[in-house]
Amino acid sequence: MASRSPNRPLIKAAIVVALVLAAVWAAGVGYIYANQRRYLYYPDPRPQVIDPDGPAIQAVRLKTADGESLVGWWLPPEDGQPVFLFFPGNALGLSVYDWRYRLWSERGAGFLALGYRGFSGSTGKPSETGLTLDAETAYSWVAAHYPADRIVINGYSLGTGVAVRLATKRPARALVLEAPYTSTVDVARPHMLWAPVDLLMHDKFDSRSLIGEVRMPIMIVHGDRDQTIPFALGQALYEAAPQPKRFLRMEGVDHNGLTTDAEMNAIWSFIGADKPTISP
Repeated sequence: MASRSPNRPLIKAAIVVALVLAAVWAAGVGYIYANQRRYLYYPDPRPQVIDPDGPAIQAVRLKTADGESLVGWWLPPEDGQPVFLFFPGNALGLSVYDWRYRLWSERGAGFLALGYRGFSGSTGKPSETGLTLDAETAYSWVAAHYPADRIVINGYSLGTGVAVRLATKRPARALVLEAPYTSTVDVARPHMLWAPVDLLMHDKFDSRSLIGEVRMPIMIVHGDRDQTIPFALGQALYEAAPQPKRFLRMEGVDHNGLTTDAEMNAIWSFIGADKPTISP
C-alpha cells in the first residue's frame, strides 16, 4: 500500500489559498467593471447657482439628438472677441469655475460652459458616447450664433478628451487643452496595476490616437505638480499633436491651480485675440 505524501496537506492548502485569492481578484475586477462610470465621472445632477456678483451669465437649455436636456452657462462675447466652448472636468459642477468665468469676461470673451448629461441639472447618464453627443450639441448651438473662427474649443481634465474628439470633426479657431491625458486608461493604469484596465474600461477617451486628426492650432497647458493627471501624459499628448502647437508648463502648479491671469494671457497670445492682456 502506497504511503501518503507528507506534502499533500500543504498542496491542498496552497490550492485553497490560490482559489480564495482568485475569487477575491475576480470580485474586485467585477466590481470595478460594473461601477467604473461612477468612479470616472462622479456625476452630480444638482442644479448649480450662478454667482449674482459675477459676469451676467445666462442659463440655457440644449436638446440633444437622443432627447436629453443639457444645462449650459452662456455669456455672449464683446465685438470681435472669441467664444470659448468649455468642457469641464469630472466631479465638479459649473459653479466651481467662477474664477475662470471672471477672467474670460474681463477680457471681453464669451463662453458656453457645458453641464454634461447627469451633471449640473442636465438629464441622462454620462458615457463617452453620450458626452460626444453633448459636445456636438453644444458646438452646433454656439456655431448657430458665431462663425468657427470665433470659437475656441477648450477642455479641462476629463473634458480634454471630449474636446479633442470634437476638434477632429468641427472647425474652430483653436483647441486649448488644460491638464490633458493621452487616454483615461493611461490615467487609471498606475492606480490599478492588478487589473487589466485596457480590457475593463468602457470609456477610454483615447486622445493620443485622435489628436493627429486635428486641423487647428493646439495649445496644451499642464502643471508640473499635477497629482491627478501626470504631467508626463500632457507632454506625451503634445508630442503626438500636429503643428501648429504650443506647450505651456505651469511650474509648481497642481491640477486645480491652472486658471490664472498668466495662463489666460498666454492663451490670448496663442489664439491671437484682439484685447490686450491683463497684468497678473
